[in-house]
Amino acid sequence: MAIAVRLDDLLHERRMTLTELAARVDITVANLSILKTGKAKAIRFSTLEAICIALDCQPGDLLACDPSLPSEE
Repeated sequence: MAIAVRLDDLLHERRMTLTELAARVDITVANLSILKTGKAKAIRFSTLEAICIALDCQPGDLLACDPSLPSEE
């Protein structure tokens, strides 16, 4: 089971670009892109909190367990 990142879906729903979110959260577009593509190995709670505030969502809206995805160990 792996963690699926729904950042792309939330950005689309909010009609927000990755660049705009990066500016609001004060994180690089490259780091957000790594998170968006599911290649991130970790996320700081402060970053998760900032993303949730910017997107007006809960962490569970952004991250989900997906049993169909392979686990990364």
